[in-house]
Amino acid sequence: MTAQLWCFGESGNAYKAALTMELAGYAWEPVKVDFFNGEARSPAFRAINPMGEVPVLRDGGLTLTQSAVIQLHVAERTGRFGGTDRSEVLRWLFWDNHKLSGVAGSTRFLSNFLPPEKRLAEVIAFQQGRLKAAYQVLNDHLSARDWVADTAPTIADFACCGYLYYPEPFGFDRADWPHINAWLNRIAGLPGWKHPYDLMPGSPADRA
Repeated sequence: MTAQLWCFGESGNAYKAALTMELAGYAWEPVKVDFFNGEARSPAFRAINPMGEVPVLRDGGLTLTQSAVIQLHVAERTGRFGGTDRSEVLRWLFWDNHKLSGVAGSTRFLSNFLPPEKRLAEVIAFQQGRLKAAYQVLNDHLSARDWVADTAPTIADFACCGYLYYPEPFGFDRADWPHINAWLNRIAGLPGWKHPYDLMPGSPADRA
């Protein structure tokens, strides 16, 4: 049976789940959510996920929300990318959610998807300062290792990279962080890797 993932190409959180499934060889298909026209806030979507967020995974009779929960489900079902130390994997999943992706997603939105007259420079600068601290933690961590939580790739890698392949500027330049850059290249070299705009439906070009 093919699982369904409610997602859209511009969501880094959905990308974490989609990339995990794709690399693990999980049978899945995307269901596009028209986020920018309010679909995630519609009664129909909230009947699927009352939180009004993507991603949502429907796998047989099971419905899961939150990217880390979906990633853990896929790792447990496939026996892939779960790592050898569950606590270490969870540590980085939680750190990413709070310190990296949780800030990167909102900063990218504020910087690129709001009308120009609503973009508050001081708020964006504050967010970028928080991100710089997170990038430093990740870059330092990767200075002497290839992967975030183990000696092989895990779902922690696919979580922490969630927003770092997007082309829209939000204060992240790979050239500034050589160890992160090398790590992103390693992930992109894994069999089956795809860019978020190639893996999920919906991109800025669709709204041009």
